[in-house]
Amino acid sequence: MSHTPHELAEEFPEHIAKMRELRDGDAHFAKLYDAYHEANRAVHRAETDIEPTSDDHMAELRKERILLKDEIYAYLVSQTQP
Repeated sequence: MSHTPHELAEEFPEHIAKMRELRDGDAHFAKLYDAYHEANRAVHRAETDIEPTSDDHMAELRKERILLKDEIYAYLVSQTQP
């Protein structure tokens, strides 16, 4: 299996434990987490020509991934503050 860049554990290594906790106990976070990984893998497949796509579609996939990553980060920060 090839390495897929932009995995959340690589993007937010300081939040790995919190992501595991939220993924297992918070339905909203679990949905965001799964959506991000689905979008990230779609970008990876397109970038490596496993599933070639148009430049416009690639841009949309990347935008979706960025928006999800931003939402996940904001959620993580809100859940780790006292």
